[in-house]
Amino acid sequence: MDLLALADFTLVARHGGIGKAARATARPKATLSRRVAELEATLRLRLFERGARDLKLTEEGRALYERAAALLTELDETAAAIASGGTTPRGRLRVSAPLLFAQVAMGRIAAEFARRHPAVQLDVTAEDRAVDLIEEGYDLAIRVEPAPDVALVGRALLRDRLVVVAAPAVARPTPGAAAPAVVRRAGDTGAWRLRGDAGVETLAVAPVLALSSMVMIRDAVRAGAGAAQLPISLVGGDIAAGRLVCWGDLDAPEIALWTLYPSRRLLSARVAAFLDHLRDTFPTGSPEELAGFVA
Repeated sequence: MDLLALADFTLVARHGGIGKAARATARPKATLSRRVAELEATLRLRLFERGARDLKLTEEGRALYERAAALLTELDETAAAIASGGTTPRGRLRVSAPLLFAQVAMGRIAAEFARRHPAVQLDVTAEDRAVDLIEEGYDLAIRVEPAPDVALVGRALLRDRLVVVAAPAVARPTPGAAAPAVVRRAGDTGAWRLRGDAGVETLAVAPVLALSSMVMIRDAVRAGAGAAQLPISLVGGDIAAGRLVCWGDLDAPEIALWTLYPSRRLLSARVAAFLDHLRDTFPTGSPEELAGFVA
């Protein structure tokens, strides 16, 4: 198989069309079109559905792109490592991280990583959307409780747990009474089950605010708006300082944060370096360790 044709095919697939790929790379449209046609002829497969204005990958084309893009990246990284005389991490590293983790922890993590690896240009995007690493060009993602994905590999990085907290001025309700609550979605009126020294108890709640951000909820709870379910990583410092009182752990499994990257035979030096940095930062991965880091 012609590697140049394969490389041009992945270029066109990545940009979503021959014209877009040509403009982005200053390559002749005729050359890209010819190379894609030659590859289709060699494989005896149609790799693109050709519309009036753009191209869309066929099922076979998408399968080839997912595998070829990873292999070509490995070749580029191997060549770069050989040319540089070693496996020093270098180049751009794109990371997707959930919003809350990015807000409370990623700034310090990124700063220390940049100090250790100045040849890597770290680019972190904070969003809760489950990005498509391969299609969108990310090297690594940090996700909360990710669904299984055969195209990705990874490991659990951190664990967190939910606790119910309130400001000291907010009195815990008597049995049968409802606590004023700050919730994430309007209509969240169900009772909360708390684990305490006496076992599991049910706490009735009456929502007074609905806020979509965990940081907003924490700030509202600090201001005395009511009680809320929040990660111990976000409020551990407030509990220790007396700004918030913990009413108990939520009776729910711990939350796991995973690091995920595309399944490849060779892991790039920059991704491996970032994974090592995360493991050095959180050697135990416990909720208390994350809470201490955030505090």
